[in-house]
Amino acid sequence: MKPRALRWAGWSAPARARDDTAARTPFQVHAATLARTLAPLVGGNRVQLLQDGPETYAAMFEAIDEAREHINIESYTVESDGPGAELARRLVRRCADGVKVNLLFDGFGSLHTSKRYFDALRAAGVTVCEYNPLRRMANLLSRALHLRDHRKLMVVDGRVAFIGGVNISGVYAFGSLSGSAHREGEHDMQAARDRGWRDTHVRVEGPIVAQLQRLYVDHWRRVARIDMARSQYFPPLDVAGTHQVGVAATDAGHRRNPFYRALLGAIDAAQLRVRATTAYFVPTRRLTRALIRAARRGVQVELMLPGYTDFWAPLYAGRSHYGALLRAGVRVFERHDTLLHAKTCVIDGVWATVGSSNLDWRSMLHNAEANIVILDEDIGTQLERVFEDDLLRCREIKLETWRHRDAMHRVKEWIARRFEFFL
Repeated sequence: MKPRALRWAGWSAPARARDDTAARTPFQVHAATLARTLAPLVGGNRVQLLQDGPETYAAMFEAIDEAREHINIESYTVESDGPGAELARRLVRRCADGVKVNLLFDGFGSLHTSKRYFDALRAAGVTVCEYNPLRRMANLLSRALHLRDHRKLMVVDGRVAFIGGVNISGVYAFGSLSGSAHREGEHDMQAARDRGWRDTHVRVEGPIVAQLQRLYVDHWRRVARIDMARSQYFPPLDVAGTHQVGVAATDAGHRRNPFYRALLGAIDAAQLRVRATTAYFVPTRRLTRALIRAARRGVQVELMLPGYTDFWAPLYAGRSHYGALLRAGVRVFERHDTLLHAKTCVIDGVWATVGSSNLDWRSMLHNAEANIVILDEDIGTQLERVFEDDLLRCREIKLETWRHRDAMHRVKEWIARRFEFFL
């Protein structure tokens, strides 16, 4: 099922522009491409990479404790135990000190979280809003059931922001390198929790925080129907660093997706390397073609994907594309020692992104998502080091081996492929 609505995503650099790239550095090439595919980048920012839950929560909780005016949180999943319990304690304390706290969570992503958890936050003064509540019959009987808020965003005092792939969940209570290693075939969710999911988040300071704040405020207004556009939400912001950053976000159900347009443009402009990590890989035809074209023109294309996940269908739908990618020279790596949940990409060591968007149809068409795109050699180098460290724990999928996979895997791939538009 491949709707015509996706034709917009087929970014392809003009032939003349591609001919000119040989005379320009990768930085210049990607700067020019971003100028055509994304709103102008904002300079003067500082982006700090955060790996896994413990490091991310430590930075987030520190910012919460230092908040003086407001805390805006948006998360697909908010669980009541582990990090969720600690988050609640800190938010309640900040409310008692007069800090305004707003929390937006997704009804499906937080389906198993007790209503008492959110009621206690409301009683303490936190303004809580649920995105597309499943208890509403109208949502269960309409297209709204399919539309989810998948963003992971926090803005504190309009001055510091956090964005990436980390939810508020017990699966992040430990780092991905903690605990005992998985045995072959031991891919249950409890083992994943004990191990700790592998994910990436970022802390951001500088002028770009105003755009992330605006993203939150506009979404809150549409969902909660509460106007937040007061002056204290948008304080003057000083230069915090040297990183050039743009925001690439989309609302649920919107067919124009700035992130995918920018990503496809960057892949088509790639000269050296494309290194993508994603938790769910169910590529559209446009994305598959872009990756294959890049590999065939000599670009080193590497995909780091999960070896198991919390839902079998996206895993096997993605694997159904391995053959075409491997034949074109794309290298595919699966991680089996922990559940891979990160969503990052670094291209030519200068174009980088971190956020909530997976490389699948759901992130492209159905979810509200948010990423930042960074054009910077320092961040690019850091993300490449992270990628290389993760590669040491991955298993490469070779074409000859893949051709001899068992029949049951092929059946699962065939079934999942039929429904990939919804995955």
